[in-house]
Amino acid sequence: MTGAAVFARKEIEEILRTWRIWVLPGIFLLFALTGPPLARFTPEIVGSLVGNQLSGIQLPPPTYLDSYSQWIKNVSQIGLIALVIVYGGLVSGETRSGTAVLVLTKPLSRVSFIVSKAAVHSGFVVILAVVGAAITWLLTYLIFGSAPGGALWRSSGEFAVLAVLFLGLMTLLSVVISSTAGAAGAGLGAYVALSVASIWKPLSDHTPAGLITQPASLAAGKDAPAFWPVLTALVLTAILIVLAGAAFRRKDL
Repeated sequence: MTGAAVFARKEIEEILRTWRIWVLPGIFLLFALTGPPLARFTPEIVGSLVGNQLSGIQLPPPTYLDSYSQWIKNVSQIGLIALVIVYGGLVSGETRSGTAVLVLTKPLSRVSFIVSKAAVHSGFVVILAVVGAAITWLLTYLIFGSAPGGALWRSSGEFAVLAVLFLGLMTLLSVVISSTAGAAGAGLGAYVALSVASIWKPLSDHTPAGLITQPASLAAGKDAPAFWPVLTALVLTAILIVLAGAAFRRKDL
């Protein structure tokens, strides 16, 4: 077994045996379990709260698309912010604790160290998105009696690409910024900048900025030009990982 494979197995075991197995999965599970019932009963809750103030106004009946939109809205905002915070110390945590030095005494290059980390945790995030979407679909079907999956899976797929992009960004930031809080703050700043950029349609249609808003549109059953945002996000993710590997090679441990 190669050094990279051994290290990847160590990363998987670390996910399963530490707090990482509870935080992000707990957040995604919460949104998957609460999204469909919230979508179904929100009009009734709103009606009971405002009472006669909505006299003469008829709220549209909820549909399965409202359930999908609830899921995507939550994970694209709160879930993504949680990801940035959780992975602020992805690399710097190991360098501070001395684990990186110990691991790199084995037949494992610094570049393989970075690539293995990014690959394992990207896979982890993608699995969370798939499982969360599957639970959302099942509950939506049980509650609404109808749940065509196209809109849900397209929007969740775009979100997964966005999540992997930010995982790549946090890999780089956690190499160049020693402070976990500093790396997380920079990641949140990047999220805000990408959100602002998504307002301008040319950027939204042709860059990763589109992945901030397009998943919600897809979940609502609308069309969105997904090719270029997804392609550029994947290319940028690869570039970020390469930069992280190059920076880690020059870093004093």
